[in-house]
Amino acid sequence: MAQFTEEERLVRRITSHFNKGVVKYRLIDDGDVILVGLSGGKDSLALLELLAFRSRILKPRFTVKAVHVRMTNIPYQSDESYLRDYAASLGVEFGVYDTSFDPSTDTRKSPCFLCSWNRRKALFTVAKEWGCNKIALGHHMDDILETLLMNITFQGAFSAMPPKLVMHKFDMTIVRPMCLVHEADLVKLASFRGYKSLLKNCPYETDSNRSQMKRILGELEQMNPEVRYSLWGSMTNVQAELLPEHIVK
Repeated sequence: MAQFTEEERLVRRITSHFNKGVVKYRLIDDGDVILVGLSGGKDSLALLELLAFRSRILKPRFTVKAVHVRMTNIPYQSDESYLRDYAASLGVEFGVYDTSFDPSTDTRKSPCFLCSWNRRKALFTVAKEWGCNKIALGHHMDDILETLLMNITFQGAFSAMPPKLVMHKFDMTIVRPMCLVHEADLVKLASFRGYKSLLKNCPYETDSNRSQMKRILGELEQMNPEVRYSLWGSMTNVQAELLPEHIVK
């Protein structure tokens, strides 16, 4: 019986969760041209590797492209030559797109929101220019569950980030192929692969509540080791008869 190394077992587990998410939520269709926002973080590097590998061996057939969005007013230190070489090693077309934002233009929104929104707009622009019909984001299961907890806590809404979001207004589809992959596995993969760390000195990072939700999710996992699956299942197991009745005013 073949004995797999720890790295091989890890890659098999991540690939299994990745493929399950792609198939279960029908994220890829034949002829798709998928754009990956390659930030340089472990999640986007792993996403590009997984998509590039799948595009070569499995149907439906699709094409992967990658872009690094450079936010010129945030002191990120991205090694663009590293990202370019990494994409080339996977046989993926790569480019860089510059953008920026002025946090004083909308004081109602946090700088984190404005940065994220402007990066997303840049991805839409590049996707259209490059003939892509889908944009793949590197959000994993932990990201989605943290968003669920944040929306419940701060927005009073039971919502998260869907694995697939069709945006008819922009004629574009957002997909999150790593929706069933655990962050802990991606951290281990980054170590095995030797992903080069992205250096950043974001002046707005402390404005985010996500790090606190990450800690809370960890505390919930100590109470119930299966909490991630329970929270994920709750999003499709809404028992309306046991909730307050919605009264239309």
